[in-house]
Amino acid sequence: MRDFEFVTLTPEEFDGFSAKHPQSNFQQTAAMGRLREGEGIDVEYLGMRENGRMVAAALFETHHGRLSTFSEVHDGPLCDWHDRELVERFMDALKHHAKAKGAAQLGITPEEPYRLRASDGGEIDGEQGAPADDIVETLKDCGFEHEGFTVGYTAVPRWRYVKDLSGISDEKALLKSYDKRTQWSVKRAASMGVHVRELGADELGVFADIERQTAERRGFEYRGEEYFRRFKEAFGDAAHFTVAEIHVAEYVADMETKRDALQAKVEALQAKQAQHPTTRTERQLGEETRNLEAARKRLAEAAEYAGDGDVLPAAASLFVENPRETVYLFSGSVERYKPFYASALIQHWAMLHLCVERGVDRYNFYGISGVFGDPDDEGRGVLEFKQGFNGYVEELTGSFVLPVRPMVFRLKNLAHRILGR
Repeated sequence: MRDFEFVTLTPEEFDGFSAKHPQSNFQQTAAMGRLREGEGIDVEYLGMRENGRMVAAALFETHHGRLSTFSEVHDGPLCDWHDRELVERFMDALKHHAKAKGAAQLGITPEEPYRLRASDGGEIDGEQGAPADDIVETLKDCGFEHEGFTVGYTAVPRWRYVKDLSGISDEKALLKSYDKRTQWSVKRAASMGVHVRELGADELGVFADIERQTAERRGFEYRGEEYFRRFKEAFGDAAHFTVAEIHVAEYVADMETKRDALQAKVEALQAKQAQHPTTRTERQLGEETRNLEAARKRLAEAAEYAGDGDVLPAAASLFVENPRETVYLFSGSVERYKPFYASALIQHWAMLHLCVERGVDRYNFYGISGVFGDPDDEGRGVLEFKQGFNGYVEELTGSFVLPVRPMVFRLKNLAHRILGR
């Protein structure tokens, strides 16, 4: 008979286990625990040992709300979900612990994928594309209610877009791995005076302002500058708040160089056509004349941007490092500077510096809606942007809820329905 022991861990013990686990993620770290504690949430680090060896662990949250108390484990627990006996024993221990904390229910969102899919959401052949129905059935047998194979955005995404960076060792190979349009966008941004840098702790207001503008434009929740400051304090060097900035003088100089080169080309073609007219020269002259007019127009626009300042923040993103991956967590952009493709360059920067250069082969673009065939879906733009980097889709098993105090759980749900929330 297997010998299991349910234990409480120190933050250091938990991080030591989490860092080496195949499902390691930023939600299951002591850093996230510190952030949650700052929000007034009761945080514990719980684990399961087998014959003295740690085999499972969870950052266990208990929320004390006005209507009821409930417990949650985000992107976890960390365990071998195909080891049925371990799962049953650990879930039973977590259930009893939640009950002792006064929780009405325990919610979990396993990090283990339900199945992998192609970039367009289509099914893939082989073992990776096979659905992990055994995990769902095991949890149902443990008393959990599965909230379904849902689509749409949720606090803990059920659908993710991921890029495998295995075999990519330098910037040239990284850039080549994107689709042609995204390659063009990254190169275009770099040629237009856009540079990416990491923000200091005293500059988080820049990130927060861009995030606020984006939230207002797209209609999603704005976390607020104070949240981002607490996030940085909790995660320290693992949290990278970055900004892509337009250096206007560099952009203007580049545009002037291009305009002058096109002007010289047009004049040469005009002279050639005057001396010896041909249909081919006439066609080339027409094309380069149009290019010259476009360059002049962009130069005029550059003069307008110069009125905004010398260095213009165009996009900002938060990336979180983890031993297994780098996660793209939050981002925003300034609509006025959309033609500079700053968002594409900032993603390239993150993959290069936070993955390739530190030997991490997994880049997690995080949430997508899970809707692939509807061009009018609210997440279509986000999906297409991420697809441009040529990754794949992870469909997670989703959310599971275990009624710990069934009567209280049902009454709470009834109250939520009556109150409309």
